[in-house]
Amino acid sequence: MVFRQIYEEGLAQMSYFLGCPATGEALVVDPRRDVDVYLELAESLGLRIAAVAETHIHADYLSGARELAAQTGATLYLSDEGDENWKYRGLEGLPHVLVRDGDEFRVGNIRVRVLHTPGHTPEHITFLVADGAVTEEPLLALTGDFLFVGDVGRPDLLEEAAGMRGTAEPGARAMFRSLRRFLALPDHLQIWPGHGAGSACGKALGALPATTLGYERRHAWWAEYLERGDEEGFVRALLQGQPEAPTYFKEMKRMNRDGMPLLGGVPHPGRLTRFQFQKVLAEGAVLVDTRDKFAFAGGHLPGSFNIPAGKNFSTWAGWLLPYDRPLVLLAEPGRVEALTRALVRIGLDQVAGYIPGLEGYAEGELEQVPQVSAEEAKRMWEAGALVLDVRGRDEYLAGHIPGALNIHAGRVVAHLDRLPKDRPILVHCLGGDRSSTAISALLAHGFRNVYNLTGGIKAWTEHGFPVEKGEALVEA
Repeated sequence: MVFRQIYEEGLAQMSYFLGCPATGEALVVDPRRDVDVYLELAESLGLRIAAVAETHIHADYLSGARELAAQTGATLYLSDEGDENWKYRGLEGLPHVLVRDGDEFRVGNIRVRVLHTPGHTPEHITFLVADGAVTEEPLLALTGDFLFVGDVGRPDLLEEAAGMRGTAEPGARAMFRSLRRFLALPDHLQIWPGHGAGSACGKALGALPATTLGYERRHAWWAEYLERGDEEGFVRALLQGQPEAPTYFKEMKRMNRDGMPLLGGVPHPGRLTRFQFQKVLAEGAVLVDTRDKFAFAGGHLPGSFNIPAGKNFSTWAGWLLPYDRPLVLLAEPGRVEALTRALVRIGLDQVAGYIPGLEGYAEGELEQVPQVSAEEAKRMWEAGALVLDVRGRDEYLAGHIPGALNIHAGRVVAHLDRLPKDRPILVHCLGGDRSSTAISALLAHGFRNVYNLTGGIKAWTEHGFPVEKGEALVEA
């Protein structure tokens, strides 16, 4: 059996390619939307993609399952578990099989058994894979967002991102039952998850690409709760300390369930002339400035969003950029393709083009981000400036500037009504990256009273300035 893990760093996402050399057939599990990586791999191995499967309806990226099936004629194997809210739709014209717990299918000599593992989502399934040329006993499990290295999938996404109130605790209890059932499998079973460290689909994901059930049984944080049958303790521990869920997750869930536009290939945005650039901006396009925070602070076009090119580009784009307006990238030409791929992976398909820089613009046409040192920030704070802490909630609780208002950088656009325009706003994060992105969003929405605390709260604490812990009631 051929087995490959394909890792996408931006979303810490893992997909899988399994092939049977004897029959020349291959199976792809949980593919990303830019599917050329699987087509090229199949061609290099002399295999034909005959089947595509998904562990669940994903929230953090757009699936490439339909895209791959449309391009190859492969059969889709999709979950038929969960209630009507979690049933796949829009599958007309695509060969597909809806599977439930206990079902089996084969791709050549590869035998796949379906195991219903709800918790992260109600319809979630795990694939137990056996190399039928050797044995019918499962060798590995493709666990999606059910079981990670060192962690399990968060059960609160439906409530946190999709607004489905009252689903987090029942999801956690379902996860406990799924784990209890799964632990009946042998220790040697290999666990190949859908995400690694850096994903927002859990809170403590390990960086290793795979693990075994025996290792997780002995060392995962949740193992002790299962060993003593402590469901209540497990639920409390699982729900505590989960990271903020990006707001775009709700849109991904809907599109992955109902269907999304087929790409037919990765878009290739062209370089815009100044006339073309100004025209698309006048028609409502948004400029995404992918330079670093220092370049952006030194001079940028009004209305642009600063989302630096890097491994977190997809996530921040999903947090802040509109899905109903065209985008223009300010980026080096050599980075445009990678950035475009990062955008289409989360459904931001309307990339109208790119510009490589801001040459030709006069200084008066550019806007700057006011920077203040820790000493200046303290004087402004004492004089009544609002401190806006754009870190995560747990970071805030661990220590923040007294009186600071905490709004995650990705959520500032959703909470503009909480921010004043008649007094200074000191924006900070840990060291300055997230605050630059947050300030760019505020500037784009007309705030001209924002200041970036250079060096973030690290600089503040290094000067010995006051910090408090815990929750604070703040009126902006």
